[in-house]
Amino acid sequence: MGTVALKVEHLESLTPARREQLLQRSHTEVTDVLEEVRGILAALKREGDAETLRWHRQYKADLTVAELEVSQAEIEAAYARVDPEVLAALKQAAVQIEKFHAAQREREIQALEVAPGILAGRLIRPLERVGCYIPGGLASYPSSALMTILPAKVAGVEEIIACTPPGPELAVNPATLAAAHLAGATRIFKIGGPWAIGSLAYGTELVPKVDKIVGPGNKWVTAAKLLVFGEVNIDSPAGPSEALILADDSAEPRYVAADFLSQIEHDADAAAVLVTTHEPLARRVVEILAAELPSLPRREILEAALAGACAFLVARDLEEAMEFTNAYAAEHLQILTREPFALLPRIRHAGSIFLGAYAPVPVGDYASGTNHVLPTGGCARRFSGLSVDDFLKKPTFQHLTREGLAALKDTVILLAEAEGLPLHARAVAERFRYA
Repeated sequence: MGTVALKVEHLESLTPARREQLLQRSHTEVTDVLEEVRGILAALKREGDAETLRWHRQYKADLTVAELEVSQAEIEAAYARVDPEVLAALKQAAVQIEKFHAAQREREIQALEVAPGILAGRLIRPLERVGCYIPGGLASYPSSALMTILPAKVAGVEEIIACTPPGPELAVNPATLAAAHLAGATRIFKIGGPWAIGSLAYGTELVPKVDKIVGPGNKWVTAAKLLVFGEVNIDSPAGPSEALILADDSAEPRYVAADFLSQIEHDADAAAVLVTTHEPLARRVVEILAAELPSLPRREILEAALAGACAFLVARDLEEAMEFTNAYAAEHLQILTREPFALLPRIRHAGSIFLGAYAPVPVGDYASGTNHVLPTGGCARRFSGLSVDDFLKKPTFQHLTREGLAALKDTVILLAEAEGLPLHARAVAERFRYA
């Protein structure tokens, strides 16, 4: 099987360097493109659509600004070109995704009487305009259109602006266009890379400025999102796909091998790790992969990924396996054990969790309803996957009666004066001066 040597390792025997390699894994390195992207964003902020045209004329030499926006005729043509079975699958997936995200909505007004005469609460308000980045170009990801646009729609966002990079002759994959339209995109632009992120962040004559940008992309897209953060809000940084499979002796080796391969077919930087308490399982999975790899499609990508951040690890017991699982903080975590729900409360860090033999990661990628825009590279320790919450603001409010303020008067005055803000204290004291 070429130059790739697959081996089973024991967790307790990992060197600190090897453990760190797995925990850090292949994440998108934006530093090598940061300055280039900074230059693109500066030019775009200065020159607007003209900067986008300069780059996008590689797709069509006589491109005009107006052609960067998808027309109604293009959307109609896209629907006509999509295989009816694919369109039906997109619609079914959309129903599942919308149903799951609709359950995340909260009451528009939440309030609590924290003490007599003191009412405190918050409002739930959607962002007014968001940008959804849908990867594209030579590949197509209509599922990402559903995953980014539908939660925004469910949240009540008024304007949802989608951007996706075009392919040859400025064409966008028809399934991506159809998915973006049926999900509820208000406007769709054929713009990719830093030019899309900058246009959404700063606003141009053609592309409206948004409040937040969400969606996965390559390292140029990730770098651009990090650089415009503050000008707009963003979701979590995203890198190559990854999965950790936590299994015991009840797991079916063929399922584990198939799940392993499904993650690393994304690209050479993808990561997959098996952690099991049953060494024969790990050895059998390695045997299956070794036998299948020579005849698999995308073999070069698979071999590069296997030579990178992949591993087959044997734990002494479940405690050691759980410790590593939480330290890894996987984008996708599969639990293939006899009682997967018994382990669920013990998971502290993961983007999305797949329980049992019949919940492979691809079902979450496409149609179970949960979102596939997830934190990678250990970012699951501090970020969650995309949800309705990403498109909401939650301003607070309070109402106090005179009696309620009286109960807090001395506390507020004392603290304000302690912080050297006498006029803060006066704003409270004034209300009782002439009582």
